[in-house]
Amino acid sequence: MWKPITIAALMVLSAGGAAAQEAEPTTREQAIVQEQADKDTKLHPFVPTAAEKWANKAESILTDGMRWHPFFENAYSGGGFTLGAGYAFYLGSYNFLDVRGSYTISGYKRLEAEYVAPRLFNRRGHLSVLGGWRDATQVGFFGIGGDTSDANPTNYRFTQPYGSALLTFWPTRHVLVLRGGAEYSQWTQKHGEGPDPSVEEVYTPATLPGLGAKVTYLHSQAGLGLDWLAPTAGYARRGTYLGVTGHDYHDRDGDFGFQQVGYEAIQHIPILREAWVISLHAKVETAFNKSGEEIPFFMLPSVGGGSSLRGFSSWRFRDNNSLLLQAEWRIMLNRFLDAAFFYDAGKVTARTSDLDFNHLRDDFGFGLRFHNLFATPLRVEVAKSNEGLHLVFSSSAAF
Repeated sequence: MWKPITIAALMVLSAGGAAAQEAEPTTREQAIVQEQADKDTKLHPFVPTAAEKWANKAESILTDGMRWHPFFENAYSGGGFTLGAGYAFYLGSYNFLDVRGSYTISGYKRLEAEYVAPRLFNRRGHLSVLGGWRDATQVGFFGIGGDTSDANPTNYRFTQPYGSALLTFWPTRHVLVLRGGAEYSQWTQKHGEGPDPSVEEVYTPATLPGLGAKVTYLHSQAGLGLDWLAPTAGYARRGTYLGVTGHDYHDRDGDFGFQQVGYEAIQHIPILREAWVISLHAKVETAFNKSGEEIPFFMLPSVGGGSSLRGFSSWRFRDNNSLLLQAEWRIMLNRFLDAAFFYDAGKVTARTSDLDFNHLRDDFGFGLRFHNLFATPLRVEVAKSNEGLHLVFSSSAAF
């Protein structure tokens, strides 16, 4: 009785062993196929970590935008930390109306609405129509010239309603860029509300042109540039820009009309596949009063502040001409955060012939920039000069 059962069991074991032996791969190709088949049984959808979820959310906000959005541009440079918000009304596939406002710890106020049509003339044109009002309560004034001291500052206030239109046009869609625009505005200079003396307590209209003035300007401008910046001017990591822009400020009363010409050059040099970038910037502004008229002190070219000499107070140096030189070493930390070490140098002069490299004021520092492919919505920097440390908060690229 046990003999048939034993024989049957041996046959089953023998068949199983043979089957197992046949299932084992005999070649490298078969081994790879079997390994892939085993992996297929273990596949599951990718699950991002919490940090990756926050990074994706931040990138979505920075790239795609949103109807309600923060607005960090203050009424005028030097207003301090800014809080603001805006709301975008989309009027088509690309056109939109942005209504926004901001307020600073120094009491600076800004309210405005901007209509933007970014794809006119078969994607060759960009139109901005802007209207608003701003109030800067304590703008710094240290005197005119490059040798002024920061020991005895004064301040002034101004209010300004304004309306403007600016058209940017790329005739060939690339490189060559033309700009033209007009603005109607009224500058009313008032008593400063800062802790330092107001300007009229130190100067008179005879010694400081434009003191206490109420000036209505029709400002027209025209510019020409060669633009190889990439990805975009708002956040560039390679390429070159060369441009010149002419401005005409027509005073309706014929007292404070003038003209101004600005020259600008930018070069971004990528290193290690753009992980590092050496960025260079040069800018010159020259202003000329019209016959029988004067340039008001608050409209003179200047250097100093978060977009020029970052280690000095805003509007620190003013005169008829200005020169600014900047260099940065930019380091990509991740897809929406860069770090930068920078050096600035510049000066103002009464005569154009004095725009040279002698007696430059300079500073250096470090900063972080939060960005997307199109803009730099937040820039935080610390700069050091012979006049101390300065902290910069800005809602735009340095250059």
